[in-house]
Amino acid sequence: MNLFWENVYVQTAANYSVVILCGGLFLVIFELVTKYKNWEEIQKGNVAVAMATGGKIFGISNVFRFSIEQHDGLFEMIGWGFYGFALLLIGYFIFEFLTPKFNIDDEIQKDNRAVGFISMVISIGLSFVIGAGITN
Repeated sequence: MNLFWENVYVQTAANYSVVILCGGLFLVIFELVTKYKNWEEIQKGNVAVAMATGGKIFGISNVFRFSIEQHDGLFEMIGWGFYGFALLLIGYFIFEFLTPKFNIDDEIQKDNRAVGFISMVISIGLSFVIGAGITN
């Protein structure tokens, strides 16, 4: 049975499956902390929401990329992925806190593409910083 789990194809499929499930869960959590409904806004053509959501998807995936590279065990990879997601979420709240003149969620919901773009770049940028910190 050990040979089964050591097979590179099985490991890849396991990592892929876990990242898809965790990514879905994390997107649900992001949806709960924003004032708008991501997929409803995207369906309406809200580009700012699409950029912000795309940045979150990229950020989550990138954190897991680093986690997969640095950790052999599936549960260790998941643990670091959850930790990385928590840091991304904290980064989202810090971004909101550092912009007291306007509300990030309100601006993104109004399709303010400049705010959506900055939100996307922050998620992507933080994912690289978080990923660099995920080491054995």
